[in-house]
Amino acid sequence: MKTLGMALASLVRQWRLINDERLKPLGLTQSRWITLTHLQQEDGIQQHRLARRVGVESPSLVRTLDGLEQLGLVERRPCADDRRGKTVHLTPAVQPLLAEMDAVLDHTRQQVLHGLSEAELAELERMVRHISANLQTIGEQLGGKKEKQ
Repeated sequence: MKTLGMALASLVRQWRLINDERLKPLGLTQSRWITLTHLQQEDGIQQHRLARRVGVESPSLVRTLDGLEQLGLVERRPCADDRRGKTVHLTPAVQPLLAEMDAVLDHTRQQVLHGLSEAELAELERMVRHISANLQTIGEQLGGKKEKQ
C-alpha cells in the first residue's frame, strides 16, 4: 500500500493525457477543459476557490480565464461578498462546446471503466469519497496549524 498514492497519481495523469489529446481538436488545452469541467459543477464560483479546485495557483488560473474570456466562453463578475474578489460564470456561447467536450470525456470514461460491474463502480466511488473526506479533514487540521503559528 506504500505506492497507492503514486498509483492513483499515475492513473489521473494517464487519464488526463488521453482526454487532453482527444480534446485538442476542440481547441481545449488541459487547463481549459479542466476549468470548464469545474465551472459546469459550480457556475458562479469565486475565482480563488476555482483555482483551489482546479489545483493551480491564482496567477495560472487568471491566464486560463483570460483565454476563455477572450473566446467568449466565460465571464468574470464582481463578487457581491468581496469587493476585491471575482466570480466566474459560463456564458451561453460555451454550451455547444461543453456538449462536445462532455461527449469526449464520457467516451473516455466508458473506455477506462470498461469491464467493471455497477457494484464495483459503486464501491470504488464509495472508497474515493471516504479517502477524499479523510484528506479534507487532514487539510483542515493542517490549515488550523498554519493559523496558530
